[in-house]
Amino acid sequence: MQCIFCQNYQISRNREKIIERELELSEILEKIEKILAKGVKCVGFVSPSHFIPQMKVIISALKFRGKKPRFVMNTNCYDKIETIRSLENEIAVYLPDLKYLDGNLAKNYSKTPDYPEVAKKALKEMFRQKGSNILLDDDGIIENGLIIRHLVLPNQVKNSIDCLRFIAEELSPSVHVSLMAQFCPTEKTKNHSNLGRFLHKEEYEEVLEEFEKLGFYRGWTQELGSSTFYQPDFFKKHPFED
Repeated sequence: MQCIFCQNYQISRNREKIIERELELSEILEKIEKILAKGVKCVGFVSPSHFIPQMKVIISALKFRGKKPRFVMNTNCYDKIETIRSLENEIAVYLPDLKYLDGNLAKNYSKTPDYPEVAKKALKEMFRQKGSNILLDDDGIIENGLIIRHLVLPNQVKNSIDCLRFIAEELSPSVHVSLMAQFCPTEKTKNHSNLGRFLHKEEYEEVLEEFEKLGFYRGWTQELGSSTFYQPDFFKKHPFED
């Protein structure tokens, strides 16, 4: 989507230095199996919408080799409904990020003016497949379900409220929602008129108030200070460590 505020811009924006590693399927499976052998229960695919065929091959190959992890699709929700339908028997956990219900914002920030309509259809299909409940194992790790994330953006309280109203009114207020306050301006947005600052406390509290009014009771919220915790540097060997 090329979101201009992406915290992972080092690897997500086409205009940056390319960080890539080409792997054969056998190498990918070996790496995954080494991690699974340590007791990890889930295999997650992050922003895989443009690699769905490859994702399906990896899932099929792991199953063929007798591995039974839970497959997680971590997506920006800009997915065709046909794609989500095709994954019904493959994906255990959907982790979509509902970004906008404002087409102008989607156009200006992500160059996807049709994002609201595409995302609503994708979310409705995910909800059809998973419903509101999530299943946890004895260790408290998710086994199956749907968790919708939303990042509150500076100066865009109305967009966040509209996103919450869509979830409550067209899906269910019993859906698990992760309402994020971790927005942090990057080098690409520090001089932006709307995105050049951190989220204000009053903005997040206004969205939280609507969250409660709409009857949401399952999910997670964040402290405003979380914005300093999630800034990776992909030029380091361990991007998420200081």
